Amino acid sequence: MTAASTPAATDPAALPSYVLALKDQLGYLPAPQLERVLRAFQVGAHAHAGQTRKSGEPYITHPVAVAGILAELGMDAETIIAAILHDTLEDTALSRTALAGEFGETVAELVDGVTKLDKMRFGTRQEADAESFRKMLLAMARDLRVILIKLADRLHNMRTLGAKDASSRRRIARETLEIYAPIAQRLGMNKIKAELQDLGFRALYPDRYRVISERIRAALGNRREAMGKIEAALSQRLAAEHLPARVVGRIKSPWSIYSKMHGEHKSFAQLMDVYGFRVVVESAMNCYMALGVVHGLYKPVDRRFKDFIAIPKANGYQSLHTVLLGPFGAPIEVQIRTAEMDSVAERGVAAHWAYKTDSGPANSAQARAREWLSSLADSQINTASSAEFIENVKIDLFPDEVYLFTPRGDILALPRNATALDFAYAVHTDVGDHAVAARVDKKLLPLRTRLESGQLVEIITAPSAVPNPAWLESVVTGKARTAIRQYLKHLQHEDAVDFGHRMLDRALDARGGSLDAIPPEVLDRFLHEARLKRLEELLAEIALGNRMPDLVARHLLALRDGQSDDVAPGASPVHEKIRITGAERGVLSFANCCHPLPGDPIMGYLSPGKGIVVHREECPNVAELRKSPERCVAIEWDHDVQGDYRAELRIEVINRPGVLATIAAAIAAADSNIENVEYAERDLAAATLLFAIEVKNRKHLADVIRRVRRTGVVSGVYRYPL
Repeated sequence: MTAASTPAATDPAALPSYVLALKDQLGYLPAPQLERVLRAFQVGAHAHAGQTRKSGEPYITHPVAVAGILAELGMDAETIIAAILHDTLEDTALSRTALAGEFGETVAELVDGVTKLDKMRFGTRQEADAESFRKMLLAMARDLRVILIKLADRLHNMRTLGAKDASSRRRIARETLEIYAPIAQRLGMNKIKAELQDLGFRALYPDRYRVISERIRAALGNRREAMGKIEAALSQRLAAEHLPARVVGRIKSPWSIYSKMHGEHKSFAQLMDVYGFRVVVESAMNCYMALGVVHGLYKPVDRRFKDFIAIPKANGYQSLHTVLLGPFGAPIEVQIRTAEMDSVAERGVAAHWAYKTDSGPANSAQARAREWLSSLADSQINTASSAEFIENVKIDLFPDEVYLFTPRGDILALPRNATALDFAYAVHTDVGDHAVAARVDKKLLPLRTRLESGQLVEIITAPSAVPNPAWLESVVTGKARTAIRQYLKHLQHEDAVDFGHRMLDRALDARGGSLDAIPPEVLDRFLHEARLKRLEELLAEIALGNRMPDLVARHLLALRDGQSDDVAPGASPVHEKIRITGAERGVLSFANCCHPLPGDPIMGYLSPGKGIVVHREECPNVAELRKSPERCVAIEWDHDVQGDYRAELRIEVINRPGVLATIAAAIAAADSNIENVEYAERDLAAATLLFAIEVKNRKHLADVIRRVRRTGVVSGVYRYPL
């Protein structure tokens, strides 16, 4: 189907009432652009002909309503046209080529960015949703208007959610609260965010929404007179100081009340016992003058003033916030801002879109949004899984920020509870990868230190420092998490390649060959048959237990000698064992059934996807494992083994007060860390305790056992399992 095959634009008098209403909203557009919008309606109506919504209305009413929401924001003609046509590529026969031919490549890009990936096959709905969301975010990075169309689409869907079944309503509402409302907040679009939150709350928890809404109405009825008096007092004092201002009362939304009750453990009465007002003045200078006026009228509450004009929020929001002690004994929250700041606070990146120049974004919200989306685009390159990418995005959609200073005086905004390590990665990935400590307000502190607004942070680096898995527990930002995981995956791959090389060499040596003696063309043929691109992939597959080294060795030698696998040379006994240091990340794991320690005789078992699982040779499970000899690997400890290893002790004690503390002190005195303690058996006279501890090797464990025996409160100490 082509756009040209649709009817030409009809007489405006023949247009449906909802299109005429949209036309009235678009009075700010020049006449030629308005004609293009009406043409888009004709194309969309023709494409969606015969399609209806769940409510029974013609489908075209939905995209027109989405365009109406964007018209309220003053969006440009291309965005309005794309909104009217946003479902055509997904749900109709209209092609992208036809769309671009009629309305231009920009409109086609916007529509394509909003279109889901329904044409691809995915294992689960969650996987499909994750990949569609990832595609949309990348389109956002190219053009912010993609997410504005998507937010307007989601807002209209939420307004008309009643036609859906109960399970769909809950799923869509949860997705709205978890992703779309936070995105609207991250883009500074507070008006749309607030409506999405309340509609999502009403759909997800209808009873809670009803109860809180009724209590808000009742509370407002009781305090209307008090709010009127405060508003009049503020207005009169500002007028007396010759400061033109508009003062309006603010009312908390049901979702805002509910989330604060839930998150801050406050009662409804505590949250409603606050009066909120917004003061809108003409200039930034007047904001500070108005602040002095209101502080002169009512006493400010100590440490409750925030200047978001000098230091805007990450989404571009600017305002002065102060809390005053009011005439009725209740706090008064006052926000002071200019009309421009008020517009950006309500509409965020959409503010003044129609008037932005080609030279750059019109407001700081747009500039900051582009920075954020650019960082997301960088992050997704290093994130293979769409689900993991969405988790990182959710982490970055933070409601609260801390503002931190670099040594140069630059300001970085990070989520609440961010650590010095998050700060390091926010500065640069290389700074994060080589960080060793932080200097916070000139005090030397560890990287896991949580930061607070206003702190001056300097990161100390060392060329030899590298990320470690424990760092993942210390960071809260998606950028830091992605960078650390990427580094660890790279290390794991390197270790796997090295270990797989040693295993294959050992298997080939047992058959009288070596990897160096395999001709390149034979290796290439094997890799082609195995559907692998490089030798490194094969070696990693071996180390991770997905291919057996003996089978690979046999096949390679057979290809080299022009024989079939079954006549390849038989393996001779292997005397040389592979030595391990325990630091082979991602390739080695240590069995929980026997907790092997350096110094123990050990054997390895190739487990698919896990690599080598190390067992003690006296482990009761080894007999069963040896029934699959092709998966058994001869290994031994290297002379130079580093790190701590888990061991378990079974300790039988006389049951009396203080015995646990005595044993813990003895273990600590032996330089061992206690991971866990639990009672295995217990009665009035005696008890059996299981201690999980960290030791360096067998000798260290023996030292711990000796110290525990000397306490005089134990009747037996054994390594567990025996």
